[in-house]
Amino acid sequence: MPRGRYSLHDPHDHTPLGEEHFHCAPGPSGWRYVSQRTTPSGDPAGSVDLAIDDHGRPIRLELHAGDWQVRAAALNGVTWVRTDPTGEHAEENNAPAHAFTGTSPAFLVATARLLSLTPASPATRLRLVAFTDPVLAPRTLDQSWTLLKREAHATDNGPLTVDEYQVTALDTGEQHAVHLTGDVVLSAPGIELEHLESPPSAFA
Repeated sequence: MPRGRYSLHDPHDHTPLGEEHFHCAPGPSGWRYVSQRTTPSGDPAGSVDLAIDDHGRPIRLELHAGDWQVRAAALNGVTWVRTDPTGEHAEENNAPAHAFTGTSPAFLVATARLLSLTPASPATRLRLVAFTDPVLAPRTLDQSWTLLKREAHATDNGPLTVDEYQVTALDTGEQHAVHLTGDVVLSAPGIELEHLESPPSAFA
C-alpha cells in the first residue's frame, strides 16, 4: 500500500499551496485513494476519498475543503451533491462527463486508469467535472490525453515503469506533462512527490 506525501503549488507562479498526505491501494473492486490536506503552515485544509472500479470509473468520491463538501459518483454520466458551509442548501447536479478531476494527484491516476492508453494509442478526448479550490465549485472541461512513452527504470526494488502523458486543455490548447508510475504521481503541474514509504502498486 503506497503511503506518502505530495507538495502542492500554484502551477503558474509556484506559490506553495500545502501538502497532501495520502495512502492508496488496489482492492477487489478497483482502487481507493485517501488523503488529508494541509495548508503551508500545517493547518488542516480538507480531505479526499476516491474509489474507482476496475475500469477507472468513479464509484465514490468525497471531498472536503473548509466547510464545503462534495459527494459524487458515476451515475447517468456523473452526479454530485455539493453542500454549502451552513449545510442548508445542498445542491445535486449532473453532467454528461466521464469522470471528475481537481487539484489532488488522485484524479490523475484515476483518469489514466480510465483511459488505459498504450504508447500506440491515439490521443483520447474526455470530458471531466473539476472541483476547484477553495469552495469545490464545479466546472466542466474537456481534455485530450496521449501516452507519449513508457520506460522501465532500474531501482533497488526492481524495475519501475514510468508513463509520460501529454495532457492538452482543449479550451486553451495549453499542454503539460504528467509522469506516473503505477498508482503514484511522480510529477505534474502543481504536484511534486516528496516522500514515498513503499513502492507504488501496479494495475493489472
